[in-house]
Amino acid sequence: MSFTVPPDELRFQVSRAGGPGGQHVNKTSTRVEVRWNVVRSPSLSEEQRERLLRRLGNRIDSRGNLRVAADERRSQLQNREAAVGRLTALVAEALKTPKPRKETKPPRSAIEKRLAAKRQRSALKRDRRQVDPED
Repeated sequence: MSFTVPPDELRFQVSRAGGPGGQHVNKTSTRVEVRWNVVRSPSLSEEQRERLLRRLGNRIDSRGNLRVAADERRSQLQNREAAVGRLTALVAEALKTPKPRKETKPPRSAIEKRLAAKRQRSALKRDRRQVDPED
């Protein structure tokens, strides 16, 4: 199931990036935060919405916005592309359906090996016991 976040549903907010960087970082707004409202998005099916809310619940705020920020680059455009890329990857990963687990049985040799090891350990502990002098 492939899904792409519609660009018209994304909201961007720019601010000054923190950390070292000299004059450039102090006067330009290069940090980009992208928000996408998962709860109100018309492009999601109900099943997809439930899966996103379940898997990304800790990253979604009380209004239903999924937020991703980027501030590694000096360019606002590059940070914008990085944030959208991260958001897309996050949503794609959350929407993946897990492969159903096939029930398997341990091989007979593994069972026999485990039981032999238990018998050996038991014998070792039995041999450590004090001998009763009356026997």
